[in-house]
Amino acid sequence: MARETLNREQIVRAAIELLDAEGIDGLSMRKLGQKLGSAATAMYWHVGNKENLLLLAADEVWSEVRLPDVPAVGWRPAARELMYAARELCDRHRWLVRVITTYVGYSEGMARFQECAYETFEAAGFRDADLDWAVSTPFMFVTGLAFMTSTDAAEVKERAMQDAADQPEDEAAAVAQAAAIAAKYPRLSASIQAQERRGESFGEQVDEVFAFGVETILDGLAARLAARADSV
Repeated sequence: MARETLNREQIVRAAIELLDAEGIDGLSMRKLGQKLGSAATAMYWHVGNKENLLLLAADEVWSEVRLPDVPAVGWRPAARELMYAARELCDRHRWLVRVITTYVGYSEGMARFQECAYETFEAAGFRDADLDWAVSTPFMFVTGLAFMTSTDAAEVKERAMQDAADQPEDEAAAVAQAAAIAAKYPRLSASIQAQERRGESFGEQVDEVFAFGVETILDGLAARLAARADSV
């Protein structure tokens, strides 16, 4: 593909494919140029530097989120839908949470999502600073969990729950060391043993933690609103 046939949209879409496959460290203008059959210099000409390209890619994927109709469904179902949508987006594009937490930038895609979040919690009855905190709290939880599950350590935990024979030697040693440390602490050890008895994969455990966290946060926000109403 010659430089003159390229446009920013094509480059950003190709960058997203590369990011999904290889992560941020695997993205380079040289690789992107090879993928598009063009010179790396053409990438710079269209999108600037790598940081700007990452922000453009993040903006593009935020547009994938289907926003709830807040007046139609009510604040709590809308808030739940937004939290699950954000988590699914971060799972689908595992590099996204690193861009959000590392790079300074803002975009239409994220602003569109946040506007819906503000509409949601405003409909619940939050105002002023409480509205800001009501919007921020659920998504700190979502991005925090996404960050933990997008790391190499999370992949090691996933493999640790598979047959030990499938683990590389260094990972098996790390898992054994962690088990030895946990064995010194009775409550932690009992929790780990209970998880093993349930036979759940790491992914299933994360799903349960996420569901618990979502409902607990929403319960807390609802209780805060109710307490405020009672004090009036």
